[in-house]
Amino acid sequence: MKKTLFCLLLVLLATGTLAAKVHQPWQHGPLKVSDNQRYLVHQDGTPFFWMGNTAWLLPERLNRDEVEFYLNREREEGYNVEQIQVLNAIPTFNVFGQPANDETFNFAPYTKAGTYGYWDHLDYIVDMAAANGIYIAMDCIWGSQISKMDEKKAANYGKFLGERYKNKPNIIWMIGGDIMGDKGTASWDALARAIKKADPKHLMTFHPRGRTTSAWWYNDREWLDFNMFQSGHRRYGQRNGDGDYTIKENTEEDNWRYVEMSTEKEPLRPVIDGEPSYEDIPQGLHDFSAPRWQDYDVRRYAYWAVFAGCFGHTYGHNSIMQFMRPGVLASFGAGKAWWEALEDPGYRQMKYLKWLILTFPFTERVADQSVVAGQNGERYDRVVATRGNDYLLAYNYSGKPMRIDLTKVSGGKKDVWLMNPSDGTLQYLGQYDNQPTDFAWDGAYLRGSDRVLIAVDSNAHYIDKNATQLEEKW
Repeated sequence: MKKTLFCLLLVLLATGTLAAKVHQPWQHGPLKVSDNQRYLVHQDGTPFFWMGNTAWLLPERLNRDEVEFYLNREREEGYNVEQIQVLNAIPTFNVFGQPANDETFNFAPYTKAGTYGYWDHLDYIVDMAAANGIYIAMDCIWGSQISKMDEKKAANYGKFLGERYKNKPNIIWMIGGDIMGDKGTASWDALARAIKKADPKHLMTFHPRGRTTSAWWYNDREWLDFNMFQSGHRRYGQRNGDGDYTIKENTEEDNWRYVEMSTEKEPLRPVIDGEPSYEDIPQGLHDFSAPRWQDYDVRRYAYWAVFAGCFGHTYGHNSIMQFMRPGVLASFGAGKAWWEALEDPGYRQMKYLKWLILTFPFTERVADQSVVAGQNGERYDRVVATRGNDYLLAYNYSGKPMRIDLTKVSGGKKDVWLMNPSDGTLQYLGQYDNQPTDFAWDGAYLRGSDRVLIAVDSNAHYIDKNATQLEEKW
């Protein structure tokens, strides 16, 4: 039945039945770093909230119809960036059996006219993403392959990529790929600089190993436009003894710490969690009998990161990132088809964070934990807060009562709402005096009791008091 429904959707999409007017964000100009060095905006100043998805094996696993179906669905759910692997191996093959490369990094044999090759299919993916108003964040070559690419090959590859995609409006470059930044440094630099020479107008970052941030190694590079960290997939206290443990023990899930680590560096750069714990992946990855991360976990990672100062967020799903399907060898215990994963709750809930952030003035927002009055909690009880000049937002994951200092933003009176991040619904709590105030709500402790407290200067009018849900922001 599900396979039949999937095929029907493909047919409907191909015939235009599902067609809709698509917002093209680059109509506001190319992306750039905001003047305060914290966010991404378009050339005309229009805010850009990165709502990404890890679609690593998209170029390898999906055919043209599936690409069209998937990217249409991504747009409908509010995603505007797809993080993909361009080269996953030497050689890399797509679903049609067409290779992308060989060990020489001479791409001429793989770009022949009259053959729908690997790069033609990647072009199709880029163009179909553009038709849906979506950026493609190209991870040029996965980190595990860096030993096969010396500086000369890296420069040749960078020139090839930059020249091929410099005129596409929807490209973001990703150097690295799940690797420590001190591995293959010269080759990464050569790759990045060659791309930038051919294509100076598209933004670039570095995707690092789990529990690390690009800011530790590349913050001073002229080619780096924003930092990325990978908070990874481990739970508190989960140590695998693999030699790359780079953070304080028992802080594994505190992705907000990586934001602080990154923004301590000079020069200040925007930062994002490019790979948090995936929905439906085993905690720690390698023990398939371990508990799996759920929708409330991926919500927590998203709100913690953004409220701590990230300019956006990247979601991930175990089955979607590898485009799992029957007959394909699964990694990390994935069990459901990727199109079934598109119905999972966490996948469908990310858009509410985007709507929330874009409801308020964008570039004035700062992380401010002093909004939480008194002693803040630890681990799951930690409340993470952000504010503008006349509004504040506080994310409470556990549902434990909290005290919020309403004096941190302007206004003698504050209109206050609770937002449920699982469905985007709003509850107006009333108007409050300008003072530290206690807030609590009905609900079980942890797992599904998370809420965002919204407090706004009563003279501002970002949200209608009668609204039951935030307005869509795409």
